Amino acid sequence: MALLTNLPTDLLRTFIAVVELGGHSKAGAVLGRSQPAISLQIRRLEDLVRAPLLAQEGRSIHPTQAGEALLSYAREMVRINDEAVRYFHRSDMTGVLRIGLPTDYAVAFLQNSLTNFMRHHPDVDLEIYCDLSRELHQHLRSDDLDIIVATMPTARMPYMSRAWVEQPIWAAAESLALIEGRAVPLGAHLEGCDYRARMIEALDGASRRWRIVYTGPGISGLQNAVLNGLCITALTQATMLPGMRELGEDEGFPKLELLRIGLFYKHPRLSAAGLQLVSDLVASLESVGSGVKTVPNG
Repeated sequence: MALLTNLPTDLLRTFIAVVELGGHSKAGAVLGRSQPAISLQIRRLEDLVRAPLLAQEGRSIHPTQAGEALLSYAREMVRINDEAVRYFHRSDMTGVLRIGLPTDYAVAFLQNSLTNFMRHHPDVDLEIYCDLSRELHQHLRSDDLDIIVATMPTARMPYMSRAWVEQPIWAAAESLALIEGRAVPLGAHLEGCDYRARMIEALDGASRRWRIVYTGPGISGLQNAVLNGLCITALTQATMLPGMRELGEDEGFPKLELLRIGLFYKHPRLSAAGLQLVSDLVASLESVGSGVKTVPNG
């Protein structure tokens, strides 16, 4: 029987840090090692996987195709390792965690996970920031946020831990009577919202007139506008409320394009409390169903 190759987590942790921080010296500063030591660890890891993992382009370092494939495995292996260590050490966790969420996820999808985390870790202060996904990605890149859940404009994005797919649906009040020939009254979040773009694209593709009659940043205000019959909007199944109904193609509302959502964080910069919350969120996502899946990413 052939012996299996073991990939040491310290080498994987170094590889993740070099990719996410953009260089050997920056990774060494975070991990407490010299630049030559970091380079040696990367070479050891390349020897184990029998492939070059990093490529230099000018002053920038990028993962090779093999490096991109390994990065997804490495992040998960290191996360599970850290989760096991935290379980057995049972150390007290303190500090501040800054979480970025689209409004509908803050209200409906991750609320229980965040509430349970606060209950079990009272010494950790959570700061929740709700905004458009494009803004959340920017705040993560600039280290203004620690963990974000956000839509993905492309299939491959930095700092991604998990990705899943959501099907937006047309929502209207049960009592709303649509008048043939009139422009569809739309309710939407602010310009730049992915749901807003999908509604407009679908109606334009079906040659249906529309007009924006309600705009607001919060999900509750949008839900109330729909329930009161002011407008029609796109929601997910989780944010549909009693008193709403789904509009289908038989009523002239074409199926909306799928949304790709991701969980993102910078592993080298995340505290023990942050890694624990990531594990809790991953468990929450996996309990939702088969729509949640890991996607290889660099």
